[in-house]
Amino acid sequence: MNAAAVLVVDMQNGFCHPRGSIASLGGELPDLSSVVAANEELLAAARAAHLPVIYTRHVFRPGLIDMPARSANLWPRDPEPLVRGSWDADIIDELAPAEGDHVIDKNRYDAFLYTDLEVLLRGLGVNRLLAVGILTNVCVETTVRSADQRGFDPYVASDCTTAYGEARDPALAAMSVVFATVGKWRELFDLVGEE
Repeated sequence: MNAAAVLVVDMQNGFCHPRGSIASLGGELPDLSSVVAANEELLAAARAAHLPVIYTRHVFRPGLIDMPARSANLWPRDPEPLVRGSWDADIIDELAPAEGDHVIDKNRYDAFLYTDLEVLLRGLGVNRLLAVGILTNVCVETTVRSADQRGFDPYVASDCTTAYGEARDPALAAMSVVFATVGKWRELFDLVGEE
């Protein structure tokens, strides 16, 4: 097992599109347009290099019966956010999965928890994971920490992630101390792709 994959975390309409359930609350993700553009470039490079691309979608059942209690206090209830199969839960058009890409649905911040992400990665022979997406300090950081604890070698593309307020940089700094190699995607790409 000595391969790499790109993990695109939660780049969904609900978070990224102005009409999305979370975005419409008025919180604006800093530098979102440049983050999306950087992700587009990274995904093009990954596909050209034949690296697996794996997406996560944060989704809930209708009625939000599988939403954690703490999340229920943070997120809107009407309309219900990120309902499985809805436009709100879809990956944004600019980063839509291509044929052969993999999509993992999750209902917790950790993309490994209650999903088959680890089984998929091991089946693909992946040990290096280049993580991108949102929110840096929530689902990206939680998933990266979990990847490290499972024996994967995580990398985080700092220019391909964002978070509300000023949470991005402290999260990147925390991850870089122990859990991941952090840098701009172009700096990391060759490192991640090495056999």
